[in-house]
Amino acid sequence: MSDKAAHRPLPDKETLRAIVNRMAPVSARLYIPDGARGLPDRNEEAEPSRADEAQAGWEDELKAYWRRIGESPDFADCVREIRAEGERLLASPVPELTYGLFAVFERTGSRLEYERAYFERRRRLNTFVFLSLLEPDNGKVREALYESIWAVLNEYTWCLPAHVKGRDARKTIDLFAAETGFALSEIRCLLGDRLPPLLRAWIGEEVSARLFEPYLQGGPFEWETARHNWSAVCAGSVGAAALLTMEDKERLAIVLAKALGSMNCYLEGFGDDGACPEGLGYWNYGFGYFVYFADLLKKRTEGAIDLFRNPKVRSIALFQQKAYLCGDRVANFSDSPARVPVRIGLSHYLARLYPEAEAPHIRYRAAYTDDHCSRFAPALRDFIWREPGRTGSEWGDASAYLPDAAWLVSRHADKNGRRYGFAAKGGHNGEPHNHNDVGHFIVMADGAALAADLGAGEYTEAYFGEARYTYDCNGSQGHSVPIVDGRGQEAGADRAAVVLEASAGAAEDRLRLEMARVYGVPHLRSLVRELVWRKTETPVLALRDEFVFDSPPGSIVERIVTFFPPELEADGCVRLRAGAGGPCARIRYDGAALEPSFERRSYRDHFGKETAWYAVDFALRTPGRVNRIELTVEISFG
Repeated sequence: MSDKAAHRPLPDKETLRAIVNRMAPVSARLYIPDGARGLPDRNEEAEPSRADEAQAGWEDELKAYWRRIGESPDFADCVREIRAEGERLLASPVPELTYGLFAVFERTGSRLEYERAYFERRRRLNTFVFLSLLEPDNGKVREALYESIWAVLNEYTWCLPAHVKGRDARKTIDLFAAETGFALSEIRCLLGDRLPPLLRAWIGEEVSARLFEPYLQGGPFEWETARHNWSAVCAGSVGAAALLTMEDKERLAIVLAKALGSMNCYLEGFGDDGACPEGLGYWNYGFGYFVYFADLLKKRTEGAIDLFRNPKVRSIALFQQKAYLCGDRVANFSDSPARVPVRIGLSHYLARLYPEAEAPHIRYRAAYTDDHCSRFAPALRDFIWREPGRTGSEWGDASAYLPDAAWLVSRHADKNGRRYGFAAKGGHNGEPHNHNDVGHFIVMADGAALAADLGAGEYTEAYFGEARYTYDCNGSQGHSVPIVDGRGQEAGADRAAVVLEASAGAAEDRLRLEMARVYGVPHLRSLVRELVWRKTETPVLALRDEFVFDSPPGSIVERIVTFFPPELEADGCVRLRAGAGGPCARIRYDGAALEPSFERRSYRDHFGKETAWYAVDFALRTPGRVNRIELTVEISFG
């Protein structure tokens, strides 16, 4: 998938060392947007007394900047959300991370019990940091912040139990240990002398002990060469923490060299189309941390190392606007949620970097409490990277075929302003956060997924183990794909589709795939799926599957997945209705050839909630060696 031409060479060790040696001291200026700075540039390489004066000046400007945020109508909703959380958290104690909670995963494979308490601690930390910036004279908030920092520094490990099984938890760096070290490093820089000397020193000691020592003396960790979000989040967080706290420049150069190598590996997980096979949720996560690190690196090196010049980074930045189907609803293939609120700070930052990047409407921004993991880095940048006064716009009509991922994504609005979305995928069944979903599709009308993707299930030990594809949300049984002779699709990168035709146009989108290789059915010679999305006044999806066997199969079943109860409207028509007066899909079929049936099933969603879904099946009555099945999905309202 990688294209070496898309990668600019990294600086060699000597060049990197020279760049690091020229870097100015860390200062609070890193966290003041250009348009908000009221001080002239200062010579940070002056003698120590002048540097101290400059740092003090930037800290004063940072305080003034946050005072203006608290008074600005542009940030009123964000500030209100944080203050509401502050009131809730001040009335409750810091949750304990007990041995019993930590051991639940070892005993049962369940993650939610420990993680709820862990992420609530991160929510406390973030909230009291922001309130301390907004209300610097609030003594109650200040004390709550100190206690939150103290609690996090006292944790036995910053890792999650699911990520340290069989490992030394004190010498392991996982996603959340790396994020925590990055967050504490930023907090120390942001608050400066407003933190007690003990906490400032202890943050430095713990970040060094929990991140830098394992990174430089232990490992190598598997994520260092990963082609997915782990490399960007872990290496980006460790590298960013080093840029903020590490004074030994020789050591810093070594950390940055390692982190830059991991960033190259992360980029190799993308094709030139910039699509994230893990889905937009993981694009926000992995690419977000790539951008946070790249921004700090660019600022600290005064542009000498600028990862944003890489053409592939530009392509990845544009993936967001291609992945949305309607409002904040996305093509949620893989373990992506169906609703992905926009990280408004990241979006505005990318729109400033790249003119083609769209700034989405502010109504779709992620609220402060939307991130159940309570990550500090994106929450901070929703303030400092957001452009006041920029409201953005609705996603416009657009169709895109992403050839490396083999995704077709389309959205448009009719003359009445009703919005429609369609997405389909080819690809293979060995992708990061893989689902067995080659040939799967989504049909959306006004935000309702009539033909749906179930998205991510509850993360447990078994979910990432051998039983992964027994879960409906992961196996092909929970996707809108055929069941061939009683068998679903199989997992593996070799279980891949061949794209025969793909086009995205103003009036019609089309994807045609050869899918026989995806099924472990020995006598299946060919399975060609054609999906045609016609953007008429009332859109229509035409599905045609052609099967060729060496000998007749026992059964062929076409399945469509939905969250809405199906109704047999008449012979040859099944209706899916998203509430009274809402959008409706009529699935038309040949009643002489196909027998419909419905099954209500359920799965546990990402947050452990039992969620119902419906399998709408059409069984071929008399399968032969050569078979053609056609279904038409017509969208209407009322």
